[in-house]
Amino acid sequence: MSICNNRSIIVTGAGAGLGRAYAMALAAEGAGVVVNDIKADAAAAVVDEIRKAGGQAVASSDDITSMDGAARIVQAGVSAFGDVHGVVNNAGIVRDRMFASLSEEDWDLVIKVHLKGHFCIASHLVHRWRDQSKAGQKVDARIINTSSGAGLQGSVGQSNYAAAKGGIATLTLVQAAELRRYGVTVNALAPAARTGMTEPVFGAMMKKPEDGGFDHYAPENVAPLVVWLCSPLSVHVTGRVFEVEGGKLSVADGWRTGQVRDKGARWNPAELTDVVDALIGETPAPQKVYGT
Repeated sequence: MSICNNRSIIVTGAGAGLGRAYAMALAAEGAGVVVNDIKADAAAAVVDEIRKAGGQAVASSDDITSMDGAARIVQAGVSAFGDVHGVVNNAGIVRDRMFASLSEEDWDLVIKVHLKGHFCIASHLVHRWRDQSKAGQKVDARIINTSSGAGLQGSVGQSNYAAAKGGIATLTLVQAAELRRYGVTVNALAPAARTGMTEPVFGAMMKKPEDGGFDHYAPENVAPLVVWLCSPLSVHVTGRVFEVEGGKLSVADGWRTGQVRDKGARWNPAELTDVVDALIGETPAPQKVYGT
């Protein structure tokens, strides 16, 4: 039995790479898929592939960073499938520069596509799902966000991207806490895969093996978790960030309050050296920033 029968899911940035792999896998498991990509030809090509394989899909090339565009994407799903049960916020871009060389435009565009793009569609859907819940309708909805190892550990030359992806990880925690009452679960991915964004930097490392062995960095390796998270089987899981690479899967362990020193009074600045050094000595070292 397909685990996403009678569910409809929006996938953004679905014209290629990870988004395409998600859309194809969701359709193969019975979901109706809204294939959203700003490149209309790419979205249409994925829809054609899905339909030829016997699945259900419609294309959308509306802008995820516009509330009006996001509304049209949601409406495309409602019109085609009667309702929308989830969104996979996958679309993204990079504008890599060392921080000292980063322009305002580089910063604004990356933050807009990632953070605002995650907000717009989710906002429309959450209003819809909240209204359904308040009307007494059973809601079993999903938001799947996309963070990154860069957002969890940092990445040299990607301060704008890392800041956006770190924000998305925290957004996921807040959405999960606020939306559970309406029947909505919210989780995030930090995938490592071969895509148009990774190939310029990691092309050699992530290339497909020539011997026909397991393709560790194939985007299709991430898709099974996305399908599961979009299905009713994952109803008990929310507020988690999953790291996925090849056949490896883990749940990220985020910021936690560490060891504490409490003087019971205001600290004198001069005495903090020994205190801070002791606390750092008792705290596990953080993972290294990518590129260091």
